Amino acid sequence: MSTLRFLGAAGTVTGSRFLIDSGARRVLVDCGMYQGDAALRRRNWRPFPVEVAGIDAVVVSHAHLDHIGLLPRLVRAGYTGPVYCSPHTAELARIVLTDAAHLQEEDARYAARHGYSRHDPPLPLYTHADAARSLELLRPTPFGTPVPIGDELTVTLSRAGHILGSACVLLDTGADGRVLFSGDLGRADHPLLRPPDPPPAADQIVVESTYGNRRHPLPDLAGDAALINAALRRGGSVLVPCFAVDRTEILLVRLAEMVAAGLLPRVPVYVDSPMALAALRVYRQAVRSRSAELRPALLDAATDPFDPGELHLAHSVEESARLNEPRQPCIILSAAGMATGGRVVHHLMAQLPDPRNLVLLPGYQVPGTRGARLLSGATAIKAYGRYVPVRAQVVGLGEFSAHADADAILSWLGHAPGAPETCFVVHGEPAAATELARRIRQQLDWCTVVPREDERVGIHPVRRHPAPASTEQSTSPVPRLPQPRTASNAER
Repeated sequence: MSTLRFLGAAGTVTGSRFLIDSGARRVLVDCGMYQGDAALRRRNWRPFPVEVAGIDAVVVSHAHLDHIGLLPRLVRAGYTGPVYCSPHTAELARIVLTDAAHLQEEDARYAARHGYSRHDPPLPLYTHADAARSLELLRPTPFGTPVPIGDELTVTLSRAGHILGSACVLLDTGADGRVLFSGDLGRADHPLLRPPDPPPAADQIVVESTYGNRRHPLPDLAGDAALINAALRRGGSVLVPCFAVDRTEILLVRLAEMVAAGLLPRVPVYVDSPMALAALRVYRQAVRSRSAELRPALLDAATDPFDPGELHLAHSVEESARLNEPRQPCIILSAAGMATGGRVVHHLMAQLPDPRNLVLLPGYQVPGTRGARLLSGATAIKAYGRYVPVRAQVVGLGEFSAHADADAILSWLGHAPGAPETCFVVHGEPAAATELARRIRQQLDWCTVVPREDERVGIHPVRRHPAPASTEQSTSPVPRLPQPRTASNAER
């Protein structure tokens, strides 16, 4: 009997790792890094929980660190097999893992120079060489193309609509049935990407729950522009810690829309992150090559959709350093999105003490990160061994999330051809996972479980049971795929 083991993203929103063991083959789905507080980050240093030499293949859903960030550690431990992913994920993984290794090495050197690490000497989680070896194993796989793994297993990717290249993973074990992993589901109204493909038939479904207890607010370009204009009028700058992949591109498109609508003046907009700059090149190339993952409106744009009118790309360290204290009001997009590292941390340390400035947080902030502490009202933030006061205005913008919210996840599940034997809810904080599981049970009448970390379950094909003579049906309808709406004044 095949088994499914939850090696990560159980009880937390990071560290996605799931192991399928058919007896003859072992396949790891995602190999993500833990992000968040120190207790979670320490898990990244643990030895891998199964024998690495016994893993036959790895499949990754997309190129975010909480899904691919430990691939170099896996390779360092001895893994030499294939890593299957979509073509765009292969492109972005090269950027993300190379940048992550660089930051690991840079932070270790900085800690050694300034003596604030508890370790002597400070070591990186992995090196550039480890990342390079892991990238040699990537095997780009088109959507909808079954790939055999040995004689028994096949893996098929479908479009998830979360970031460019993001995929749902269907693993067919043969006689034991099919397991579908949602990966990170995107939004039906993602401004750049087409919606997720409907889920294929599966005997077990593993679904994310990042926003499992929330509903995204409606887009409010006028309200967002008003916040930015107020900061610019008081002589401040707008600093946006944003995820380098996809979120930077979404924000550039939204800023361009604000300028085109007359909601925002043309002001200098800086992209200051080597990884974001590299990802922007991939997205621009996807537009030029008319990628089937992108929305037609983006492909048919008459001008560069990512240019708000006065776009500046900060390539060098010197250019970045000058943005710590800009000479004129401007907008700065810089990674990392949760302020866990990267150039944005230097900008925060320089700009948080000035009350004229505005810090916008346009994405999910894992508990324990600097971004989460800022959102919770921290009066001081620590980085590089010192604290600075938080006097700048700090605002979270939930409408920019690239994750499906609870209604959209339920809608996606509701389009499955049939009920699975079990639906496992993962990749969410406990409250979010528990609430989403409750709604799935209530609205879809599925057997739904929130698994524990390192829990192992058997994989079974769906057993059809005769319907009881009388059943109580939920009064809550299964939500349909959300359509773009226009906010009324009351909703705003």
